[in-house]
Amino acid sequence: MVELKKTGSKPEAGAGLGLPQATALILGSIIGVGIFNLPYSLASIGPISIIAMALTTVGAVALALMFAALSRRLPADGGPYAYARAAFGNGMGFTNAWSYWITAWAGNAAIVTGWVFYVEKFLNKGHLAGWSVLIALVGLWIPAAVNLTGVKNMGAVQLWTSIIKYVPLVLMSTVGLLAISTGNFTPWNVSGDSNVAAIGSAMAICLFSYLGVETAAVAAAKVRDPERNIPRATVLGTLAASVVYLLSMVAVFGTVPTTELALDENKASYSVAADAMVGGGSWAGTLVAIAVIISGFGALNGWTMICAEMPLAAAKDGLFPAVFGRLSRRGVPAAGIIASTVLASIAMAVSFMGTSGAAVFNTLVLMTGITAAIPYAFSALAQLKWRLRDRRELHTPRFARDATVAILSLVFSILFIWYSRNTGQDHWYQVWGPFLMAGVALLIGIPVYLHMRTRMSAPPPVPPYH
Repeated sequence: MVELKKTGSKPEAGAGLGLPQATALILGSIIGVGIFNLPYSLASIGPISIIAMALTTVGAVALALMFAALSRRLPADGGPYAYARAAFGNGMGFTNAWSYWITAWAGNAAIVTGWVFYVEKFLNKGHLAGWSVLIALVGLWIPAAVNLTGVKNMGAVQLWTSIIKYVPLVLMSTVGLLAISTGNFTPWNVSGDSNVAAIGSAMAICLFSYLGVETAAVAAAKVRDPERNIPRATVLGTLAASVVYLLSMVAVFGTVPTTELALDENKASYSVAADAMVGGGSWAGTLVAIAVIISGFGALNGWTMICAEMPLAAAKDGLFPAVFGRLSRRGVPAAGIIASTVLASIAMAVSFMGTSGAAVFNTLVLMTGITAAIPYAFSALAQLKWRLRDRRELHTPRFARDATVAILSLVFSILFIWYSRNTGQDHWYQVWGPFLMAGVALLIGIPVYLHMRTRMSAPPPVPPYH
């Protein structure tokens, strides 16, 4: 059995991810397939979703700045889990670790569901559910196999897939703007709700596209010189994603009418927009689809590592079962990788048995938004608690900036939870489906906590601000 370290300890000197790889982890985790499926998911709301994306970007940048500051102070394995545990004790630490773990594996189920949309531009064009599930299983288990071979291979895949996925977004964000027709932006709001309600609903879906701003902090044990590289990677990766997100969303909604984006045969929204931008044909859309497939593979590769890193960090502190804290001969938490991929496979398969189209993808997306916003909110509360303590001790460098960013992050986290209802559905259980799924998944953690609570080590002391 490997020796278990405390979460507050610094990563080993030989950890494998430098600044480029850590930035690629952020960028690759943020840019998966979420952004490429957003126009289809948001078509029932309309181009007003662009405003929602802009506001979500403000929240994402605030979260990035907050995690950069927190990781500089406490560069601990587990990121948000470590901050909640150090600030509020083992009970809140477990809740946040469990919630974030749900986010990671359920997020992989959502990513691979959207990834299938683009693969089926080439295979299973009839969208037969059995074949869709098989394609998705391949998309989940190949990244798991890559992760099981070690951090070095995982980092190499992450770097190159991040470069490849960024190209179509840059082209869409520049050349694509030249193909815009302003008439496509009307009607502005097709949801039937008020503008404020429509923006709120769209923001909850947009959040999924920004999940990952914290991944370098979560994987602190794998990052070289974490106090320096995690904050830089977090901010650089988030800003790089936000620029192409906003501009490419404007290009897609301005190129393809909302009524066309809503069609099931146009799930691969960016491919449809690319074909329209070049005046017809399918070659541009085909190239975009290939890039998105690679992008989704990269995101699944990065998130598969994150799926195992959070349980690993919690297991080292006695909060999760010890099996999650054991490393394989390749130096990876194999049990966490396998368990998380099994759970993602089940969630994905169940989703294909339910409602088809955007409802499946949106329900998974909204569920992960809820379970991600919980540790985001507790990270903001931890930052506010520590910075207020600093102020009482007359240690106030950057106090106003850090407090403002933490308050913004907290407000956005609460809003993301509030607006995570599955609007536009016919039955109450469909509307509140994301909350029901998240609630059940969180409740399953109670017996695990009760079993582990006598084995938990004391939270580490919080280092002084610097």
